[in-house]
Amino acid sequence: MTLHTLTTPAISKKSETKLFVAPLLNRIKKESKQEFVEMQQTFELMGWGELPDELKIEIYDDIRFMVQELKGYYSSCDQFVQQRRNTVHFWVSSFRDGICSLEAAIKALKVKSLA
Repeated sequence: MTLHTLTTPAISKKSETKLFVAPLLNRIKKESKQEFVEMQQTFELMGWGELPDELKIEIYDDIRFMVQELKGYYSSCDQFVQQRRNTVHFWVSSFRDGICSLEAAIKALKVKSLA
């Protein structure tokens, strides 16, 4: 059988998906590794490298946005953003100084949903 311009070769649905998904998953994996290394470096620079992973996960978004602001992606003068940053610093310091437990710090830093 010869292929004409209007004829498409028979590619199974499975291989089509694999061809599409594989590069996407590889890119996500690469970006995730880079982001993880960058966040670990940020925690180390802030002196928070020894924090438990549970607490790091809870403040991950806060730290990520601080880094983005320091890189100049945006600038926030919002009083609520500053208040949240102060809250993060307070509870991380309280945990590190032994004033509160890990559970108390995580509970205080958990963002309440609107629903």
